[in-house]
This record gives sequence, structure tokens and C-alpha cells, in this order.
Amino acid sequence: MELDRYDRAILRLLQQDARITNTLLAEKVSLSESACLRRVRALEESGLVQGYTALIDQHKAGYPVNVFVSITLDRQSQSGLEAFENAVRKIPEVMECYLMTGEHDYLLRLVVADMADFERLHNQHLTRLPSVARVQSSFAMRTVTRSTILPVR
Repeated sequence: MELDRYDRAILRLLQQDARITNTLLAEKVSLSESACLRRVRALEESGLVQGYTALIDQHKAGYPVNVFVSITLDRQSQSGLEAFENAVRKIPEVMECYLMTGEHDYLLRLVVADMADFERLHNQHLTRLPSVARVQSSFAMRTVTRSTILPVR
């Protein structure tokens, strides 16, 4: 989908506040309400806008700790990768999971309440994931920057 300046402006504003009214959105991007709504719907139908969600404060929700976990598998067969990925998707504390190049096969970001909570996750889930040979964990001391807003070009 080719984006023009109006589409880019709409995307920037929706990322900042997905609950913005169409009236205010149209005003801010200098379009009529109907033209603005057509563009938003086109962005949604194209799949560029995948949905809308509420951002929950991680600390207030009881998960103040971020843990980055590097996973090395004992084999990299397609069935092994699929089994691992299907199993990791079922762990609610796994916020992100990436298949990686380099020394480790996967990188996960987990949220936990504390060290005891991580120990529970490690023992009950991480070490029991299919094909896992090694688990290496690093605790984030502080979040320096975090964004949900993608740059729109």
C-alpha cells in the first residue's frame, strides 16, 4: 500500500491515541470526516493497522521485572522449531519471542513479579520446552526506552 502524507499522519496519531474520535482525527490531519474515515478503513483493510489495544502498565499489573532469555535448541529441524514455537506461545509471561541468527536460536522477553516468579517459570516451563539444550537469562536492571510507536515513513 502506497502511503501519502495524510495516511502517515493518520498512522502517527492512531499510534499515539487509538481512541481518538474520527472528528478530531480528521481535524488534525486536515481532511473531511468522511475522507478520514475512508482512509482509516483502507489502512485497516490493507492489514497495515492490525487492530487496537490498551497498553497496560507492567509495574501496576504486578510484573515489574523484564527478563531476556536466550534459548539454544539441541536440534534445528523444522518439526523441532515448530514444536518449540507452539509451546512458547502458550506461556503468558512470554511477551516477545524471536528466532535469531548467531549463537542462540531464540530470544524471549518475559515479564515476572520477582526472582521467585522467574524461578517458577524456569523450572515449570522454560526447561521443559521441546528441544531446549540451554537456557541463558539476563535480568533488565532498568528500562531506558520502550515504545509501541513505529516510525512512519
